[in-house]
Amino acid sequence: MRILNCGDTGVLVEVADLDQVLALQAALAEEPPPGVSEAVPAARTVLLRLEPGADPAAVASSVRALRPSPGHRPDSGEIEIPVHYDGEDLADIAAHTGLSRNEVVSAHTAALWTVAFCGFAPGFGYLVGDDPRLHVPRRAEARTRVPAGSVALAGEFTGVYPRSSPGGWQLLGRTDARIWDLDRDPPGLLRPGTRVRFIAA
Repeated sequence: MRILNCGDTGVLVEVADLDQVLALQAALAEEPPPGVSEAVPAARTVLLRLEPGADPAAVASSVRALRPSPGHRPDSGEIEIPVHYDGEDLADIAAHTGLSRNEVVSAHTAALWTVAFCGFAPGFGYLVGDDPRLHVPRRAEARTRVPAGSVALAGEFTGVYPRSSPGGWQLLGRTDARIWDLDRDPPGLLRPGTRVRFIAA
């Protein structure tokens, strides 16, 4: 790993891939370094936000002493999200994977998904699963409007659009679950480390 100061209020940890990000997240949750107020994961990095007065060098030393276990993933609880599997791209996903539509749905509901990190829009989680058959490319042309609640696939990820927005992911279906709700604390249903089971509605 490579550790860099991020101003005087953060430490940025760079790793080789998403599996290492997940393993590092799990290790940080089990042994939080003194002086760290928040860990913010991304695809190849984890940003550690520091408490006032924390020493970045001491935090970096604590992180170097961690021994993340390969394949270990963070665990922030498990939720179920019901999905109506009637997405516009379900046939294309089946063609990409070589599975039937029903087999695509079965694979998506059988997989255990973990929110690796969030981004793109408030509440949008990038979920990684345990079934490589569901890795599909993004659409060749993005849509100008994807409805809120759309459940989609792209690359190794699945995600749920928290609001209507442009998007280029392959649409599997839709959910009525509120992914982002400012009246909820916290507002995001999907947070790094949350494990998700999708169920057919």
